[in-house]
Amino acid sequence: MKAVILAAGYATRLRPLTEDVPKHLLPVGDRPMLDWVLDRVREVEELDAIHLVTNSRFAPAFAGWAERHGVSVHDDGTTSNEDRLGAVGDLRLAIEEAGLEDDELIVLAGDNLFEFSLPRIVEWSRAKPQPASAVPLHDVGDLELATHYGIAETDGEDRIVRFVEKPSDPPSTLASTLIYLLPREHVRLVRTYLDEGRSPDNAGSFLGWLAGREPVYGYRFEGAWYDIGNHAQLLEADNRLRRLAGLPERESYSLS
Repeated sequence: MKAVILAAGYATRLRPLTEDVPKHLLPVGDRPMLDWVLDRVREVEELDAIHLVTNSRFAPAFAGWAERHGVSVHDDGTTSNEDRLGAVGDLRLAIEEAGLEDDELIVLAGDNLFEFSLPRIVEWSRAKPQPASAVPLHDVGDLELATHYGIAETDGEDRIVRFVEKPSDPPSTLASTLIYLLPREHVRLVRTYLDEGRSPDNAGSFLGWLAGREPVYGYRFEGAWYDIGNHAQLLEADNRLRRLAGLPERESYSLS
C-alpha cells in the first residue's frame, strides 16, 4: 500500500501567509500542518511508501521537509493557479511517475486535518465486496451548510449511490473528505477518467464518476475534521491542536 498526498495548490485565500510558505507547511499546534497528516498516515502498518505532489513554486520548500520524513516529492511543473494540473491531474502524475498502477492507494489532500483512524477505515473497507473504494464521510448536520461541500447519498449497505458537489438541494448532510482508499483496480481508472476529457481539477467529480460505475463506500466518522481553506479555518484548527499540545490559544494566526 502507498500513500499520495496532494499538496500542489497555491492557497490564494490564505495570502499573504502563503506568498512564500506553502499552506501545507504552515504551523498548526506548533508543528507543520503536514506533520499531523503524516502521524495519521503512518498508523497504517502495511504502508511502505509516501508520495507528495506539489508545484514548481513550492517544490524547494518541501524538499527539506520531505527528506527528514522519508517522503518522495513530485513536481507537477506548474507555477501559478492558472496553469495548475488540478487534484486528479496531480494524482495521475504521481501514479505514473512512481509506477503506482498496481498498488492500493490512500489518497489525501495535504490540508485535511482529521482525528479518525485510517487503519480502522482500511479494515472496514476491505470487509466490503472487493474491489471497493472507500471515502470518509462527515455529517455536517445542516442542509444549508451541506451546500458548501461535496455531498454523498448512501444506501443501506453504506455504498455511495449519488454524489454532488455543492448542491443547491442536498440529498443528505454527509460531506465527503478528500481522503480516498483506492484498490489497484480503481487506481487504473484515474487515467480512464481523464482520458474521457473530464475535469482534472475537481476530485469530487472523479469520486462521483467512480461511484457511478464501481462500488464506493462511505465511512461515517465522528470527531474533528478540518478542510483548511481560509484564515478562520486555519485559526480554528491551530487553536484546537494548540489545546491538545498544552499550548495557549491565540486570538489571531501568525507564523511567529
